[in-house]
Amino acid sequence: MKIRHRKQFAHEVATSSLNDIMFFLLLFFLIISTVTNPAVIKVPLPKSGANQSVNRSPIALVVTEDKRYYINKQQVSFDQLESTLIKQCAGMPDPTVVVHIPYGASVQELVSVVEIGAKNKIRMVLATEKPK
Repeated sequence: MKIRHRKQFAHEVATSSLNDIMFFLLLFFLIISTVTNPAVIKVPLPKSGANQSVNRSPIALVVTEDKRYYINKQQVSFDQLESTLIKQCAGMPDPTVVVHIPYGASVQELVSVVEIGAKNKIRMVLATEKPK
């Protein structure tokens, strides 16, 4: 009895081109993810490690814990805040107001101050302190 050996073909999948395909897919998704900008709400936090210096002389607006308002160390009532800010910003090409508000203040106090700046096209910057 003669045993015949059949040549059996080994099944294999050519994977040499899969590396190229995966590289191009990765590259494609990286480029697409940097181009798209999802609608994200960014919330500034009271403490920040980043610094941004303002070259011009900004106007300092301080809100104390007992809701007193000071513009450049001069006390102003909330009713006169908008008119005083407009007077201080008159003649400035790009007026900037640095808002110093305490950590425990309500969000409404901050919103009411920033709303005045937005209505009069005054740039408002929130002052933060570095984390320890």
